[in-house]
Amino acid sequence: MRRRLRRIRDLLTGRMDSTLADALIGQLEATKKGAWLALSMIGGEVGRAGAHERMRAIEHLGDEERRRLVAELTDAVVTPIDREDLYRLSRAIDDVLDSLRDFVRESHLYRVPEQIRFSPLLDQVIVGIEALENAVTGLSARPAAVIEDALEAKKAGGAIRRMYQYEISRIFSGKLTAEAMKERELVRRLEIVGVAIGNAADAIADGAMKR
Repeated sequence: MRRRLRRIRDLLTGRMDSTLADALIGQLEATKKGAWLALSMIGGEVGRAGAHERMRAIEHLGDEERRRLVAELTDAVVTPIDREDLYRLSRAIDDVLDSLRDFVRESHLYRVPEQIRFSPLLDQVIVGIEALENAVTGLSARPAAVIEDALEAKKAGGAIRRMYQYEISRIFSGKLTAEAMKERELVRRLEIVGVAIGNAADAIADGAMKR
């Protein structure tokens, strides 16, 4: 009953439904943990096999938060932004984490050397995730800044895609060995992360503009 009253209060005052916000932030926190893990792995601070195992637990956390959001959306009478946009946002965040999982898993399988060169891409992944966190928080605390935060996330996604293009150019300028193809697959995973961050930014910006 108390939870229901809190949700009604939030909606009447125009604030973001805290249960939905908490689930989205939980998803983003798990996703950021995945990005930091990938960065630690390519820097040699965490072994590839260990990173692979730890990523499974992080992915589970993200999946649990996504399930919580879907359940809350099912029960909610009114939502702060369109259900479709909330679902798109959650799905895009899930895509980011899934692609980071694939990056870590394939890194473990392929054993590509010198992966530290991917650190600028992962730095931008973290920038994008943090901008999305700010945007979600802003839906209740500072709605006027949501579009600006979403734009920052979109820029980070675009930066990742540009870096991917430079990496592909570098790879294709040499011999197309098996190792080169493995490296291409890894950098492609990070490009997919950039696309998903851009999709998440679009979802929250669209939702905010409809309010």
